[in-house]
Amino acid sequence: MNGQTVFELRCGSYLLNLGPRTLMMGILNVTPDSFSDGGLYFDKEDAVAHGEALAAAGADIIDIGGESSRPFSGPVLAKEEIRRVVPIIEELARRLSVPISIDTTRAQVARQALEAGAVMVNDIGALMLDPAMADLVADRDVPVVLMHMQGSPKTMQVNPQYQDVVGEVKSFLADVIHRAEEAGIDRDKIIVDPGIGFGKTVTHNLRLIKDLRALQPLGVPVLIGLSRKSFISKLLGPGDERREAGTQAAVAAAALNGAHIVRVHDVERTRETLKLVDAIKNSGTSDK
Repeated sequence: MNGQTVFELRCGSYLLNLGPRTLMMGILNVTPDSFSDGGLYFDKEDAVAHGEALAAAGADIIDIGGESSRPFSGPVLAKEEIRRVVPIIEELARRLSVPISIDTTRAQVARQALEAGAVMVNDIGALMLDPAMADLVADRDVPVVLMHMQGSPKTMQVNPQYQDVVGEVKSFLADVIHRAEEAGIDRDKIIVDPGIGFGKTVTHNLRLIKDLRALQPLGVPVLIGLSRKSFISKLLGPGDERREAGTQAAVAAAALNGAHIVRVHDVERTRETLKLVDAIKNSGTSDK
C-alpha cells in the first residue's frame, strides 16, 4: 500500500479501517453562510435529507457543523450553534448506519451533540479555543480531529507567513497530540488535519498536499479538507465545475500522498475518484 500506515478507529459502535481504502467524511453545514453550501441545508428537513443522501452516496462519516469557518467569518453564539445542529444529529443518528461527527470548537456544543448521537469531534481549534474541550473528549472517549490553523477564521487569510510550512504544521500537530495525551485522550482516538486554507496561501496549500506524507511519523491518521477551497479557483479560474474538478484532482493527490480521510461536499464524485486512486495505491509490484 505504498508504505501507508494502517489504523483502526473506534467511533462508538462503529469500527473504521483507515489505510486500505481512503475514507470520505461528508460535509453537512447547517449554516446560512458557509463558503460553498451556506443556506442550502439550513432547514431541518433539507439538512436531514442531505445527510441521508451523503450516506447513501458512500460517506463513511457525516460531519455536521453549525458555525461557518470560512475566511473572515465571525463566531455565532453557542446556543444558536446548538439550536442548528442538535435536532439534525438526533434525527440522523436514528436513520443512518454511519458515524456522525460534530464540527465545533466549543465543549458546550460538543457535549450536547454527543448526547444527541454524534460519536466524534472535529475541532478546528485543536482543543485550544475552549479549555473544557479536551476534558470532554477524554471523558467521553471519542475520536477527535485536531487541525492546524494560523490565526482565527476572521484573521487567518490576512497575511499568512511561514519559514517552512510543512515543518511548522508538523511541529504544531506534534505539540497538540502531546497536549491531548496529557489531557487523557488516548492516542488511538486522535486524528490530525493540516488545515488546508486555514491561514495558508495557495503555495502553502500545494506544498502541504505534495508533502503530506511528512505527517506520517506523527503516528496518527491524517484527515484533509480540500473540497472546493479557494486555492482551486485561484489556480483554475472561477466556476462551480472548475472548482469541483479541481477538488477531485486535489483529493487524488492527497490520497496518493497518505491521507486516510478526505472531507468533501460531493461524496458521489469523490467515491469514483477514490475507487481508482485506491486501486493504484494498493496495486502490487508484480505483473502476474
